[in-house]
Amino acid sequence: MTRNSQVNSSDDQYDVVQRWDEMYRSRDRIFSGNPNGVLVAETIDLPPGQALDVGCGEGADALWLARRGWQVTAVDISEIALQRAAAAATDVEGRVAWARADLTTTPPPAGAFDLVSVHYFPLKRQPGHAALRGLLDAVASGGTLIFATHALADLALHQEEGFDPADYYQPDDIAQLLDSTWNILINETRPRTTQPPAGTHHSHDTVLRALRLP
Repeated sequence: MTRNSQVNSSDDQYDVVQRWDEMYRSRDRIFSGNPNGVLVAETIDLPPGQALDVGCGEGADALWLARRGWQVTAVDISEIALQRAAAAATDVEGRVAWARADLTTTPPPAGAFDLVSVHYFPLKRQPGHAALRGLLDAVASGGTLIFATHALADLALHQEEGFDPADYYQPDDIAQLLDSTWNILINETRPRTTQPPAGTHHSHDTVLRALRLP
């Protein structure tokens, strides 16, 4: 990698951080404060353990897991989002570790989590799938991966300038990369059980749930 490409990479990351921070600053609350319906449905039968909440935002998923007995590492790129999440965590002291990091460039610890939860996280495709493999490797033996995103048909109705859904992983892309050490339990598109974000057409979720075999 040349020096110029290193500078450009740093500049790009700075722009991403700024963009997310500005979004959170734009309103007192961006999201509903309720956990994602997919997370609730797909973890209700799991015994509590160590969880990684990827792109935790204002912390609703992490707090829901912590209140059910999970020990949660909640990661986001936005310091503003993390500050809001931590402020709402007064009843789960010691059960959530809030961490600012870019998991697309810095992988989480390998084999450390009984649950890796990835909900509506814009994970961009990469040659060699480095960032994705980092998240997969973080799932412990016997652990669960849940990856949920808006259905492609919905994304086509709500494209922002410069955003192409084909640039980002869908659950089926990930399912095809899983080897024999995984058991795919769910890989489907289903109607949302909660209200979509205001002003969007997100009526369906696409969900992957996979178990790393012991």
